[in-house]
Amino acid sequence: MTRIDRKAASDVAALLRGAARSEIMPRFRRLAPDAVRAKSGPLDLVTEADEAAERVIAAGLDGLFPGCLVVGEEATAADPALLDRLAAAECAVVVDPVDGTANFAAGVPLFGCMAALFVRGECVAGWIHDPLGDDTAIALRGEGAWVEDSEGRTHGALQVAAPVPLARMVGAVSWGWMPEPLRSRVPARLPRLAATLNFRCAAHEYRLAAGGHAHLLVYNKLMPWDHAPGWLIHAEAGGYAAQFDGRPYDPARARSGGLICAPDRASWDEARAALLGA
Repeated sequence: MTRIDRKAASDVAALLRGAARSEIMPRFRRLAPDAVRAKSGPLDLVTEADEAAERVIAAGLDGLFPGCLVVGEEATAADPALLDRLAAAECAVVVDPVDGTANFAAGVPLFGCMAALFVRGECVAGWIHDPLGDDTAIALRGEGAWVEDSEGRTHGALQVAAPVPLARMVGAVSWGWMPEPLRSRVPARLPRLAATLNFRCAAHEYRLAAGGHAHLLVYNKLMPWDHAPGWLIHAEAGGYAAQFDGRPYDPARARSGGLICAPDRASWDEARAALLGA
């Protein structure tokens, strides 16, 4: 296996849609108090919807890609060794069943369901499904990025915003997970941008940027289920991304080092200097 075609990409989108309809949306704003718990800390939540949806998605992926390694966020919380197998697997899929769990648990209608396909360590396809809008942003390496609706119809190619000067950039900047001195430095520099936002949901931030409605994404914590799908969609929509030190981002291996996504290399350089530079 080296690539998948658009039919297979649509099949995965349908799988995510089905899991959202059967396991996520019926629980939205209906979670019992004991259906939400903290994992590593109070900002790291999991709900019964995350776990149920991941089970459905994992079973479906085994049918679509027999023998593939499924690296789900919740399965990895129980078995961290799963993550170590990602880069060497012949075929693997990372899954974030509910990205934006804090929003979901709070009844805020801003969360997504994400997956990315890896072949021998290379990310070759990505999906971000919006359970409320009931459509899916999809990318295939070398074939662009687009949005597919609930009927399987494609609605045009995704395209990042045209480059603009720093003072006109709109960005989603997640500074809370940054180490010092960046954690103090970056927030103080945000007024250099035209505007900033924080959806508490990378799924929708990536969709915003890939659709040309924001210029800049800045993240520090780099778990592959949070970033591989959106990074590929952004790249296939024409964007440029690299880690804080300028290295190419490798979603199968990188866990730290930060990530900046911008419309092009010049925008990346300007944003990096303005927000992170000494």
